[in-house]
Amino acid sequence: MDRGLSVAWYDLPENGRQQYLDWLHGTYIPKLLKYPRILWAAHYESDLSIKPLPRLRHTKEPIAGGYAYIFLLGAEDAHAFSVLTPYNQKGKIDPADEKMLKVRIGERLNIFTEEARVEGPHAKEREGPYTPAPCIQFGSFNSGSWEQEDELLAWYADYRLPAMGEIPSSMGMRKYASVSGWAKHGVMYEFTSLEARAKNFRAHEAKNKETAAWTEEVIAKLVHAPGSPNVARRIYPPRRRSEATPG
Repeated sequence: MDRGLSVAWYDLPENGRQQYLDWLHGTYIPKLLKYPRILWAAHYESDLSIKPLPRLRHTKEPIAGGYAYIFLLGAEDAHAFSVLTPYNQKGKIDPADEKMLKVRIGERLNIFTEEARVEGPHAKEREGPYTPAPCIQFGSFNSGSWEQEDELLAWYADYRLPAMGEIPSSMGMRKYASVSGWAKHGVMYEFTSLEARAKNFRAHEAKNKETAAWTEEVIAKLVHAPGSPNVARRIYPPRRRSEATPG
């Protein structure tokens, strides 16, 4: 199973953007996939027109704030990414790759381990055993205090994960806990498309007033990273035309 996840959020300059994307998708990702126990890679472009809900709190700590692009690496477990840390990469990284990595603006990194997942009604439409969905919503956050962690655990276990197993257009949801990085918690929702997410996600949630009220209580206590939750469409690997799914 792919229980480890490495996430990089960042922006890119307009000048040289396509050169970077060509390098990442055509050169760097194939290199990364040759490392032992690293299973998949996916690259997303955030829909910057979709803003976080105004009631969400975001950190004022001085952490990097890029989020126009989200690069994901999946592995058997979080320890597989040790080989990619600066402690193991020192003196080993190709200078050309190092130059391209420096193009990233405001990069923020997290390594997560998966604590739970659920498959959605459209899970069978995955394009491969590990390929994440064409659209994701990725939240990265901390709870307001350690005393609130039990409620957060219960909310995900008793409500949010089971609900995402039923929402139309859902391909699944994965809840993560941090191994390194600012955010202690990560959550990835997977949808068949941006349009399908917009149509079904909030509408399904609003049907039950009791759970909707609980959701409001829980999210009011969280502190999100810049831009979180990010809604994004997958740009690598590209989606096969035959796999396109209407909302």
